[in-house]
Amino acid sequence: MTLCISLVIVGFLNLTAQTEHISVELLNTIQSTLTFDNQTRAMQNAVSNNDVRSLALNRELINQSDHHFAHKIPVPSITDQKSSGRCWLFTALNVLRPKVIEQYNLKDFEFSQSYLFFWDQLEKANLFLEAVISTRDMDIDDREVQWLFQNPIGDGGVWSMMPCLVTKYGVVPKEAMKESYNSENTRMMSRLIRRKLRAQGMQIRQWHAAGKKENYIRRQKPAMLAEIYRILVISMGTPPTEFSWRYTDKNDNLINAGVFTPQSFYAEVVGTKLDDYVMLMDDPSKEYYHLYEIKYDRNCFEGPNWTFINLPVAEIKAAARRSLLANEPMYFSCDVGKQLDRERGLLALDLFDYESIYGVSFAMTKEQRILTYESGSTHGMNLIGLDTSATGSVTKWLLENSWGPQAGHQGYLTMTDAWFDEYMFRLVVLKQFLPDATLAILKQKPILLPPWDRMF
Repeated sequence: MTLCISLVIVGFLNLTAQTEHISVELLNTIQSTLTFDNQTRAMQNAVSNNDVRSLALNRELINQSDHHFAHKIPVPSITDQKSSGRCWLFTALNVLRPKVIEQYNLKDFEFSQSYLFFWDQLEKANLFLEAVISTRDMDIDDREVQWLFQNPIGDGGVWSMMPCLVTKYGVVPKEAMKESYNSENTRMMSRLIRRKLRAQGMQIRQWHAAGKKENYIRRQKPAMLAEIYRILVISMGTPPTEFSWRYTDKNDNLINAGVFTPQSFYAEVVGTKLDDYVMLMDDPSKEYYHLYEIKYDRNCFEGPNWTFINLPVAEIKAAARRSLLANEPMYFSCDVGKQLDRERGLLALDLFDYESIYGVSFAMTKEQRILTYESGSTHGMNLIGLDTSATGSVTKWLLENSWGPQAGHQGYLTMTDAWFDEYMFRLVVLKQFLPDATLAILKQKPILLPPWDRMF
């Protein structure tokens, strides 16, 4: 590969003139850098007739990998978000799930993701309408206004959206509000809600242009939200306000726990203090040891924006290790599509050796990948295990995924420690596993980032 690159450089240095366009001379030089030897022809035949991923799969690395872990938090079953972007909600609730299972001696338990997703969508609709009201004086081509209408609502999110929903609406077990087709397949419902919100947003701006006062506009907002609520109810069903909960414990005893509201169920059955958790981020494109927040990155209007401490990855891994050894799972998000073998459930650097196939380097630093949109957080999972070498250093980590038990290695992904460094972005950990110096950063005034920040 180095020889190929050297030949290219020599060829370009021999150009007699610099041109902005692809001239005949430049094209001839480019073409002369490629020698169609037997190896290049074999590569062309192979790649042009096959999926390059299967050809680039590093067989030696596959043979060196296993799915054994020195420490693993037990998980009773793998959840499945189906065709939706609700990984953040599945992951956040799966952090709380083991506590309920242990406390009630259950064989298995799962929260209703559909229940909280319903309220997430209504809250995000209200947040959008409020944002349109607050920006109604701005030009339609203002960058913030453009961003709002480009992103009126979505099914994605981060950990910090869950506490606001739980505090306000409580939680219910899965059997109290089961999945619907549209909660598992969100594309069409989201498309229609976005269309309706954009129309409502334009109506608000038209009222303002016609001289209508803010009080008038706010009197119309309940009717707008009622339309969104109607779409959600028809698409997903009506969220319960009260329900009975019966469960079978590990000894096959059927227990009638009683009647609950969603709020009383969380208070009595779960009870976890959600403000004990802190979100950490490794974003080398921003200064470390600062507190950041991203504007509009929330669902509830009255809730906090997504706020995080930016730390070097080594410090994040140290906190993760302490948490796992105390059997506390964590919310973990990453760029899951990079160097992922879906079939075997493996995340490892150089798992796909594209450089050897094409004879070119694809090397970039983590900071460069972030700044150029080559990499960013795309998926949330639960960090539940680690493995160590003979010297005690961590060699790989275990992730509980939400793609169903048929995906990856029986529903799990094994991640090498080196992959963690390059493609991990967010980790949510209990305050008790963080040093005082890190907790002190929470007292800083957050640096406000725009909604179009690369990490949104």
